Amino acid sequence: MNEKDAVKRFDMKVGHIGINADSPKEAAAWAADFLRLLGLPTREGEKSVWAGDLVEIMKGNGRGSVGHIAVRVNDCDKAIEYFQSRGMTPVEETRKVEDGKTVFIYFEEEIAGFAIHLNQA
Repeated sequence: MNEKDAVKRFDMKVGHIGINADSPKEAAAWAADFLRLLGLPTREGEKSVWAGDLVEIMKGNGRGSVGHIAVRVNDCDKAIEYFQSRGMTPVEETRKVEDGKTVFIYFEEEIAGFAIHLNQA
């Protein structure tokens, strides 16, 4: 399967971008910047502060050197097979399963300092 077919087959879309902050204070400040710049409402979670559904700012360095990119797909299990065929290695301890199907998983490899994870759409 080529890249265009994979994008179409799995209905791949960027779900959100994650940025690693050094502290909760820095995460909140960056979220406020996204509110000011893009009008994205902020909401606080346990490990991160969100700017809308577009940007997740980790309060204390999450996965990836600088952050992560969430890729939404319509079939995580089949997409994992596809990404493995392209040289990506799933991090099994990050796998979340619901009703017997994978809904979330990170890969070991980073691209430009970003960890990559899949989310079930």
